[in-house]
Amino acid sequence: MTKQTFTRRSALLGAGALGVAGAMAGTKPAGAQGGVTLRWWSTQSVPAQLEAYKFQIAQFEAANPGIKVVFEPTSNETYAAQLAAAFASGQVPNIVTHLPSFAVTNYWRNGLLEPFNDVIQMVGSDKFYPDANRIYEVEKGVYGGAGIGGTAANTLWLRTDLMKKAGIEAAPRTWDELRAAARKMQGGGIYGAPLPYAKNSMTTLVFICFVRLAGGQVFTPDLEVAIDSKEALNALEFYKSMRELCPPGATGYSWGESLTAFVSGATATGLYTGRVLANVVAQNPRIQDSLAAATYPSIAASVPSWTFNDFPSIFIPKAAKDMAATKKFAAHIFAPEGYIKQLHAAPGHVLPVLKAIADDPRYLDNPIISKYPKEVKLMAENSAAGFNLGFESPRHKPNLKAGDVVNSGVIAELVQRVCLNNEDPKKALGETAVKIEKIVKG
Repeated sequence: MTKQTFTRRSALLGAGALGVAGAMAGTKPAGAQGGVTLRWWSTQSVPAQLEAYKFQIAQFEAANPGIKVVFEPTSNETYAAQLAAAFASGQVPNIVTHLPSFAVTNYWRNGLLEPFNDVIQMVGSDKFYPDANRIYEVEKGVYGGAGIGGTAANTLWLRTDLMKKAGIEAAPRTWDELRAAARKMQGGGIYGAPLPYAKNSMTTLVFICFVRLAGGQVFTPDLEVAIDSKEALNALEFYKSMRELCPPGATGYSWGESLTAFVSGATATGLYTGRVLANVVAQNPRIQDSLAAATYPSIAASVPSWTFNDFPSIFIPKAAKDMAATKKFAAHIFAPEGYIKQLHAAPGHVLPVLKAIADDPRYLDNPIISKYPKEVKLMAENSAAGFNLGFESPRHKPNLKAGDVVNSGVIAELVQRVCLNNEDPKKALGETAVKIEKIVKG
């Protein structure tokens, strides 16, 4: 879930990180095995996902003798440096998947990507949900990549058993209700919420959600910096008030730690995608019948909610070898049987972008999806209407500097200054706006 970007500086920093270990035993870099070898990078590589990828690769190799595919995992926190090193050396992977949409636009802006139009046509542009790839239209009629799925990353997760014990009858709809519910459920070693306060991308992205949920915006539709506002001040005030309801370790939380806090039962509420479902069933089945999902509350009932969808992507570096085979494999990733296996590896976490898949009996025939149909349906609906800093609203122009802003850490630093160091919020917010201005104009 981490959002980072490519710069000359990160290329130098990442130069030593190019050798990513293959996920499958015995794999070697492209060209080492004879014939055509394609390299596939992804930040999503838990064991169940690796099994799905292995199936997709085996199907493709069987249908295309002489072509081998090697899967190489990267991570949410290191992909930027690894890709920077790859771009700088020219030893790029053929396919990259599951990075956020604005990473794609940033790489495109640097002239590093192959247009993805051919692959979209091979899959069938009419098979995607309407506007599913709108965020990847980097130039009129030109797509820098496509969505491989959708997410509802700031879904509110609730423990209904703890709600009942605390006398809470319904999911909170406003921040005041959320804070009150978290306070009532906190106790006995259980904290109210797992919000992050570290200087990392999760804190940045989650706080952007809170600015939007306060009725504010980071940029205007014309991409002028707009974070220095009363709405952002309200978001800071609320976020600071939640610190006492989060575990002490929240000062170091990224996505994995926040997820684990809720799944393990350490917090009464959670903020994450649908991976919560599979993780609870596998790791803490004691609470599997006490789960509920809700749209994350806003500051007031009159303020619309805002779902963070990072639009997990698929794209092709321009310098990739064997381009025809690369595009053929990219299209193959969307072949129904393998694509469904990939979605089933983390049910509800990455949601389908192909219309027919969402209604396919093979997709629906999954124990997690069958057990939690309301939760999956809610996330699918919210994901389809979701946004991120690269595309804040239907009125906003695509923000090609979004990745630079996220990767800078200035918004996470703002959260720490106000929520942990008790600095003056108005002063810190004004200085942050100036820093963002410099990033945008740099």
